[in-house]
Amino acid sequence: MTPPSASLEADLQTLQTAGEAAIAAADSLDALEKIRLDYLGKKGKVSKVLGGMGKLPPEDRPRIGSLANQVKTAIQTQLDEQKTQLQDAAIQAQLAAETLDVTMPGVYQPQGRVHPINSIIDQITEIFVGLGYTVASGPEVESDYYNFEALNFLPDHPARDMQDTLYLPNGDLLRTHTSNVQIRYMKEHEPPCRVLATGRCYRRDTVDATHAAVFHQIEFFAIDKGITFTDLRGTIRAFIDALFGDIPIRFRPSYFPFTEPSAEVDVEWNGQWLEVLGCGMIDPNVLTAVGYDPEIYTGFAAGLGVERLAMVQHEIDDIRRLYGSDLRFLQQF
Repeated sequence: MTPPSASLEADLQTLQTAGEAAIAAADSLDALEKIRLDYLGKKGKVSKVLGGMGKLPPEDRPRIGSLANQVKTAIQTQLDEQKTQLQDAAIQAQLAAETLDVTMPGVYQPQGRVHPINSIIDQITEIFVGLGYTVASGPEVESDYYNFEALNFLPDHPARDMQDTLYLPNGDLLRTHTSNVQIRYMKEHEPPCRVLATGRCYRRDTVDATHAAVFHQIEFFAIDKGITFTDLRGTIRAFIDALFGDIPIRFRPSYFPFTEPSAEVDVEWNGQWLEVLGCGMIDPNVLTAVGYDPEIYTGFAAGLGVERLAMVQHEIDDIRRLYGSDLRFLQQF
């Protein structure tokens, strides 16, 4: 009669041989996982064979236990090797399927062009992001508070007439500038702030070669301890140089309810001065309205018309060309 230890030893060797054969034949990771569970799982074949160790004499158990560990190690090692091979094969198959034949002739199909307005917005955004500014946005339909009141426009202030706009029945309005983003951002963030905001704005302007009732504006502002008008001039000079190169610019004293002192900035265009942005030091009343202490923080803000910068960049003589949808005009860009 065959001793129990010899029977278990033979079963373990048979399992090792069968397991290695099954692993070698596995052609997928799923099949390999099934084999692992079938042989090494808690209810696997090796565990079932070891269930008979309780019937062995004490002196045979160490030897059979050692053999069982060798079988487990051999099967696990081959499982790992086969898994690596299958994974490598899958990667190579994916690479082969996604290979691009660079010797094939290229086919170009025009997909349209970037509109001059979008193009210059992208350029300006890239410039200010490079200067460390954060891009923010806000709603076009705005309340009187964010569009006027928090920006130091008193209810009967004559500056409101300069920014007459469209009103909704509930009292909201279409924003006249992107300065509403400045108020919303400052209410949610503590200084220091360096922010760029862009979007569509609306005013009751008489449409002519340089004015439109619907236009795009970009606003940038910075708030920190010790900011001065010199920082504002330097930022604008760096911005203009990056966008247009070294062209003449000038600052003219002006007035805005939300900045003091304030200035208009002109660039020389076709032998004439063209106003491109307004700027100034943020009024202490605006800082107070958002909870900043004007005795500690100062800042500057500037807003510029995107269409006018596009006109300068591309030497466009009439702002209305940007909205005419004339393919003969747009295909130049």
